Amino acid sequence: MDTKNIKISDYNYPLDENRIAKFPLSRRDNSKLLIYRNGNIGEDVFRNLPQHVPQDALMVFNNTKVIMARMRFRKSTGALIEVFLLEPLLPADYQVAFLANGQCEWCCLVGNLKKWKGETLTMPLELGGRPLTLCATRVGEEGTGHRVRFQWDRQDVSFAELIDVVGELPIPPYLNRATQESDKTTYQTVYSKVKGSVAAPTAGLHFTPEVLDDLDRRGIKREEVTLHVGAGTFRPVKSERIQGHEMHAEHFYVKRETIQALIEKEGNVLAVGTTSVRTLESLYFIGAKLRAGATNEEGCLHVAQWEPYDNPPKVTTKEALEAIDDYMDRHQLKALQADTHIIIAPGYEFKIVNMMVTNFHQPQSTLLLLVSAFVKGDWRSIYDYALANNFRFLSYGDSSLIIPCEKQK
Repeated sequence: MDTKNIKISDYNYPLDENRIAKFPLSRRDNSKLLIYRNGNIGEDVFRNLPQHVPQDALMVFNNTKVIMARMRFRKSTGALIEVFLLEPLLPADYQVAFLANGQCEWCCLVGNLKKWKGETLTMPLELGGRPLTLCATRVGEEGTGHRVRFQWDRQDVSFAELIDVVGELPIPPYLNRATQESDKTTYQTVYSKVKGSVAAPTAGLHFTPEVLDDLDRRGIKREEVTLHVGAGTFRPVKSERIQGHEMHAEHFYVKRETIQALIEKEGNVLAVGTTSVRTLESLYFIGAKLRAGATNEEGCLHVAQWEPYDNPPKVTTKEALEAIDDYMDRHQLKALQADTHIIIAPGYEFKIVNMMVTNFHQPQSTLLLLVSAFVKGDWRSIYDYALANNFRFLSYGDSSLIIPCEKQK
């Protein structure tokens, strides 16, 4: 298949506004679960998911945590400027950036840009019973965003503490409503740990401690990765053919124990959410370059958008993962840090992920292309069933367990 010439209009379906879940259910695991197994479709409730997961599976979760990424500054003229955090630039490491005291720089989207002429924006506030002034200065462009320097006049306050007070949780724009206090809890997975995302890995929103405990009781192994979801996840495909769509970069972290678990459980990997899928599949291409003896470390730890299609590697999955394990051993790394632009669309051959839990995605989106690739083009049967059986769609909607080809016991 000529993946680059796929017409995005072929991946459309009727999604009425009333199909979009504006709020989650009061109990996460009461959501509906569509089950696609070997081409057959059925349904259950999510709390019963552990009953449908093969006992020898390795489940991989994305433990990223959504940050209070949206800040609003008001000028003396009354104009409102929205600054939306995308990724840290100085320092560039997420964890270090959140611990910064006094100053840091981020790549941001800016709303009402024409009203921000270059002056420094200020926001007086109180934190811990003491006054503080946050300043924002636009210091240049950064890709499709803007480089913004933040400064504040208290060294005892970290940037993480600051945005928790002044920021707003950025719920998806297609919900067409303001963020509510309840979203601070419901738009985070119960296992979220590592701050950095501007959107939740929504397949994980259905899990409860009870479901996780049930998985553990059944002996189903669990591992976690961290991929910080960027605002580009909501960016529609505007080009007629997908070769004209530029994927956003996303940074991810994978522990060495997880690499070793993937080697042990090869052929039995269940990814929770498309972000986990993108992380795991990107590992194959990183490992292939390391095995080939690539010496450019920066290039090795980056997966380009069309890399899987332009020059597909010839190594096995096990060989690629073992190359990463060896690289981490030689460099005494506890976690691999890398980034990916990978686009997964029909024509892609999956290397690591065999099963997936995912929500129902927007029409004509890259996430729908990923699902189509996973089920070898049979996405319409899944979505037709969901539409005909009152499933709820998008971030706060219902989910599916997809096992395209179950291993024979």
